[in-house]
Amino acid sequence: MPTIPLVDLRQQYRSLQQEIQSAIHAVFERGQFILGPEGEALEREIAAYCGTAYAVGVASGTDALELSLRACHIGPGDEVITTAVSFFATAGAIAAVGARPVFVDIDPVSYTLDPAKVQRAITPRTKAIIPVHLYGHPCDMAPLLAIARASRLRVIEDCAQAIGAAYRGRRVGSFGDAGAISFYPSKNLGAYGDGGMVVTSKADIADQVRLLRMHGSRDRVRHEVVSRNSRLDELQAAMLRVKLKYLDRWNHARRAHAEAYQRLFGQSRPDRLVLPQERPGSRHVYHLYVIRVPQRAALQQGLAKQGIASQIHYHIPLHLEPAFASLGYRRGAFPQAEELTDEALSLPLYPEMAPQDIARVAQVVARTLQLPSSRHPVVGLPSRKRKRQARPKQGKTA
Repeated sequence: MPTIPLVDLRQQYRSLQQEIQSAIHAVFERGQFILGPEGEALEREIAAYCGTAYAVGVASGTDALELSLRACHIGPGDEVITTAVSFFATAGAIAAVGARPVFVDIDPVSYTLDPAKVQRAITPRTKAIIPVHLYGHPCDMAPLLAIARASRLRVIEDCAQAIGAAYRGRRVGSFGDAGAISFYPSKNLGAYGDGGMVVTSKADIADQVRLLRMHGSRDRVRHEVVSRNSRLDELQAAMLRVKLKYLDRWNHARRAHAEAYQRLFGQSRPDRLVLPQERPGSRHVYHLYVIRVPQRAALQQGLAKQGIASQIHYHIPLHLEPAFASLGYRRGAFPQAEELTDEALSLPLYPEMAPQDIARVAQVVARTLQLPSSRHPVVGLPSRKRKRQARPKQGKTA
């Protein structure tokens, strides 16, 4: 029986091989590999795609976050509010500029930053908010932006998993002072190596990021500030330009696959399986298709026995990471985040995935968890601290 990977980058490459090879050849023929025409063209195209005035290519999504913070003059003594559930880089970038990460709990439906909890976390030292569009689902940006305006806070969107996602008809990255994009290979728009980009409509932020990515120099002669090398190279930019043309098609396929999973799973018992939900007004791009399973270990083992890959994103909520022990958080601080990380499991989903493979994954999950069959989607799982009738209402799926 053939295996089903979590993501298949080789299959995507085979479909684009001729275009990718032509783009690489053109760069080698030109002989310019750093800060050349391919990078400049990609910056224009990404800015247009995201709906921002500027885009600045950098070496990684992590650098996109860190340089955005520095461009917003966030540093030692400052506090930055962010979610307790994300990849480590979100909080790591805050710590890297000398600021203090302040974590808050997540919304139980979208798993993104809970605006009500953000409001309560603001102190006189708070200088910024980093909302994370987790798994490809947009944050609820309207209340977050209202909170930021009222308290004069910067907003830096972490779009690492969500390029192409939309909130109320606008693409993520276009709401805050800046947006950080990752081009890690497995992302919806992935390079063949590391890469990232900062998108913004503020000329001063774009100018500062360009300065910071080049050792603090504008002309390679004088250095205005101490910084480092964080440039997106021409080869990666050229290949990303090829792939950008297909991004909407790929995101549409991801949504279609997620909808297929929803149909195949049908009505289930919320104490056994919870499917991802899409809030009204949001467009999820399913970088990851994440289910919640109290019996996660048993399900992972059952999938592995059938040659089906799965992965946990993420094992540990950020406030409980050893690297942040000095911040003083304890288990129980953010129950929604802790429950999610105890139960979340990512199933295979990528644009080229075959319908029969989706059906096979759903069949193994249903059999392992002993799920009843139905044509209706699964409802959300209530918090363990709430009564069962208080579970969140279901939004539109896929």
